[in-house]
Amino acid sequence: MIGRLQQFLRGNERGVAAAFFAGGFVFDMLTLGRIDSWLMIGQQSVYLAAITLILMQMFFEEITGEKRWHFRYRMPLVHFLLGALLNLYTLYFFKSSSLLVSFAFLGFLVLLLLANESSRFKSLGLPFKFALLALCLLSFSASVVPIFMGSIGLLVFLLSMLVGCLPLAAMAAWVRRAGFFPQARKQILLPFGCVLVGFLAFYLFRLIPPVPLSIPFIGVYHAVERTEQGYRLSHERSPWRWWHNGDQYFLAQPGDRVHVFFRVFSPARFSDEVLMRWFRKDAARGWVLQDTITIRIVGGREEGFRGYGAKANYEPGSWKVQVETTDGREIGRIYFDLDKVPEAPRGFAVELAEGTSARLTLSLWA
Repeated sequence: MIGRLQQFLRGNERGVAAAFFAGGFVFDMLTLGRIDSWLMIGQQSVYLAAITLILMQMFFEEITGEKRWHFRYRMPLVHFLLGALLNLYTLYFFKSSSLLVSFAFLGFLVLLLLANESSRFKSLGLPFKFALLALCLLSFSASVVPIFMGSIGLLVFLLSMLVGCLPLAAMAAWVRRAGFFPQARKQILLPFGCVLVGFLAFYLFRLIPPVPLSIPFIGVYHAVERTEQGYRLSHERSPWRWWHNGDQYFLAQPGDRVHVFFRVFSPARFSDEVLMRWFRKDAARGWVLQDTITIRIVGGREEGFRGYGAKANYEPGSWKVQVETTDGREIGRIYFDLDKVPEAPRGFAVELAEGTSARLTLSLWA
């Protein structure tokens, strides 16, 4: 049986590798800890320090030619640590934005994650490995600095990039004292600079997700009422539309208001603003901005900060609501269709939004 298993693994190596990669990604996504956890931050710091020390040792080794017996075990460790960090940052960025908006950046991270597992890329020299280290350092800084600052925005992002470059400055000073700066320019500084320029370009085009913020839930409702037990969310969603969050097919009677309820996760001690933008689809002009609502959020709740916006003036058609940061980076969105109907008796289901999900509690008729 073991022999057949070995034969199967040898004959299906790529498929098995892909299955384990996908399974590991899903497992990590389900078991991912809070981004502001001191344990997670400390673990990332240890991984980054270990990768930096090993790569710098390899850099000096290529110049001096000094080799020891245990050096052969360094490369698997470097690829393991890089893979763990790339997987972690891909998940953090994935949870922090709409996949449609950040597809290019997330796709880039996934490709690098796959490349790190490829034997062809494993055989590349130090410049590629230093580029992966630069990506991990800048991703770590982009996710951790906003946690300590308690806000996000252009200045915080630029500060995070500056902090991410500090290890590069330390490495450059180390190499300069050793007298090998010309070699470091090609193998360390150039890859790091290319990654930094790429980060700034992605931010300029608003493709970098707004970590550490994320929206675990957003829905459309006829009414939202805040109570001591939580938020009461009223909707008349048909049972067969089980995949909808509330009334994504909204039947508006005279006097109705459209409510969009959402939860935003943000770290403890985090305080900032988000924008709720309402768009209506026009046949000639596409999505046209109709309204913008500013909402103040405060972090620290395990289930996320809960808030909502309401709109009383609307026309029938296709709508979408985007929740964005003040610097225009999207956190989440929801689409819904709206039709106006005559006044008539109707039934509402009421959900109580508490904890990590909204649960059905009762029904009533209006």
